[in-house]
Amino acid sequence: MTWSHPRGGFERRGYHHGNLREALVEATLALIAEKGPSAFTVAEAARLAGVSPGAPYRHFRDAEALIAEVALRGFERLAEALARAWGDGRSDPVDAFAALGRAYLTFARSEPAYYAAMFETRIAVEDYPPLAAASDRAFGLLRDAAERIAASLPARNRPPSLMMALHVWALSHGIASLFCRPDRARRPLPMAPEDLLEAAVLLYLQGLGLAGGPLPAAKGA
Repeated sequence: MTWSHPRGGFERRGYHHGNLREALVEATLALIAEKGPSAFTVAEAARLAGVSPGAPYRHFRDAEALIAEVALRGFERLAEALARAWGDGRSDPVDAFAALGRAYLTFARSEPAYYAAMFETRIAVEDYPPLAAASDRAFGLLRDAAERIAASLPARNRPPSLMMALHVWALSHGIASLFCRPDRARRPLPMAPEDLLEAAVLLYLQGLGLAGGPLPAAKGA
């Protein structure tokens, strides 16, 4: 069996029972892309995959478990994208840190169905240990990068790497959610989202004394 999943849809070219799990994942991605995660049902996924309504339950106990599998794969793909962008910090660490943010936005824009499954389904990640592990691996890349950058400061002045990673994740996720959406909820922005994020990260790092020196003191301070 071969399946195609272009960004605009899903096409069933044939089916082999050994690939039922993959077929359901592809169908779920297509349905999320078309209708959003809140409108997804297992029955629709089964119909799109060309199997009986009960067939998905051989692999997934319910709709949430199926979406959790999609989210897991999304986090794996995100981790791969972040790892490529970071490149183990071999270039200038600050530039590589900014590249992580750009990679996050690119992923959100180019993989909206995965992104929705990861962040818009209200799944309790801790209920699915493999999903939690995949999420932790992706976030771990941000934390490792933060540790590498913070190491340039004397130990007594280093900000907590966990705090840095959480701040940059929040910045990236907020900009992605507001300005990189593929639907009508996307907010207008008079610049590229990447430029907005890069400026925000630079200001943040400057405030920590990690890029271009500290920010100048405000007038009247």
